[in-house]
Amino acid sequence: MSLQEIIKLAKQLSTVDKVRLIQQIAPDIERELTDKLSTHPRQSLWGLCADLGNAPFTEEIDVARSEEWASFPREDI
Repeated sequence: MSLQEIIKLAKQLSTVDKVRLIQQIAPDIERELTDKLSTHPRQSLWGLCADLGNAPFTEEIDVARSEEWASFPREDI
């Protein structure tokens, strides 16, 4: 039986039976998804950012911030 045939049959169900079908199928889908997720270990955020190099030091951030704000037009606020 093809997917299109199953969809055609499912559309013929009453609304209550459609809800029951979803309630019976959803746990199976959830189980399959969690099984797939558990087999692939997640990479830590540190690992995701490893190619970016070292983070700037606080002093470097302060210098960059002061350079950017130095030319910011100000009128007495």
